[in-house]
Amino acid sequence: MTDIELVENVPLSLPLGDSAGRALAGSGVVEATPDLGSAGWWRVRAKNVVGVAAVRVAGGETITVRVSPKVPINRLMFLLGYSRSFNGWRDDQVQVDDEPDLLPVFARVFALHAEQALQQGLLKGYREVEETAQVMRGRIRFSEQVRRHHGLLVPLEITHDEYTTDVAENRLIRSACEVLLRLPDGIPGDVRTRLARLKLRLADVTPVPHGHPLPAWRPNRLNVRYHDALRVAELVLRGESVEHRPGEVTVHGFLFNLAKVFEDFITVALRDALGQSGGYSVLQASHHLDDRNAIRMVPDFVHYEADGTPLAVVDAKYKAQRPDGFPDADLYQMLAYCTALNLPEGHLVYAKGNAPHGAHRVRYAGTVLHQHAVDLDQPSAGVLADIRTVAQRLVSS
Repeated sequence: MTDIELVENVPLSLPLGDSAGRALAGSGVVEATPDLGSAGWWRVRAKNVVGVAAVRVAGGETITVRVSPKVPINRLMFLLGYSRSFNGWRDDQVQVDDEPDLLPVFARVFALHAEQALQQGLLKGYREVEETAQVMRGRIRFSEQVRRHHGLLVPLEITHDEYTTDVAENRLIRSACEVLLRLPDGIPGDVRTRLARLKLRLADVTPVPHGHPLPAWRPNRLNVRYHDALRVAELVLRGESVEHRPGEVTVHGFLFNLAKVFEDFITVALRDALGQSGGYSVLQASHHLDDRNAIRMVPDFVHYEADGTPLAVVDAKYKAQRPDGFPDADLYQMLAYCTALNLPEGHLVYAKGNAPHGAHRVRYAGTVLHQHAVDLDQPSAGVLADIRTVAQRLVSS
């Protein structure tokens, strides 16, 4: 088995066989190309993803790829706490001092929240069940009855509500346990034991099949003790989506798309910061550029006045910047947003790179395009202070 240690967006030249290099290139986990300067070497880079993945090559070889974030692990965990969901799990003080890598930290956090969720027993709820039965229960599915039994009275095709532990909340937690237990070595033995114990408690719960959409659940007073565990479980299950890529290369992974993590953090944190300013905010607001509504555009964040008039538009950009500043294409995109929303100013928010805050006034149009930089390599209080500064510019412009 081959182990590859990478840092996000930092290329590394490695000696690899052709089959291993091609498998990495087709995995979707990293970018891999032959190193033209050295025969038998491949240039490998993980672009905007962090985590761990096992890539199985033809012939039985397995390549384990571990990608570490540039920001500290506890800072990344803090950002993940802002993933699209309800308020909660925003504590930056996770137990990471003894864990230098993302996978052990995240597995430990998940195990902790899952144990707390199940401490009072498994959640039960009603689930609609469709089945063939000899006795009447619930409601008859008339179309299925006619299609399958051609007028016979029995058996019956029925649907009924069953009070069970096999509900969406438990299914998500069990599936996340299985994903973490399948990952390559890296999870501490005590955490692996805790995950196995959790899976055993959920033995009668149906896991989510590979490639199927995650079951929907809604936060309410009955499942409130599950909330934190479910948020972490969904992050785990979305992080393994690379496993479902079509192709000949098999990949089992736990990978976060940092562009999505950053976008979720910026938009949710801005919505929270503007909560008392009046109006309302919409994430991924759908608008159109043209009069016929043919050209759809979806800004990451739009803040509206109470009557629905757009007040500010924001797009989050987690990307490597050029030596001379932020990418020009982002400015063109933001200008289109401002034009469609009839706004005099627009705001681009970047993970801090090599350019300070800037503003550009568009010739003839007069539109002002702001570019903000949020420094992620600082304590969480400083990160949130940067967000509040951006929020103040939105409502004062």
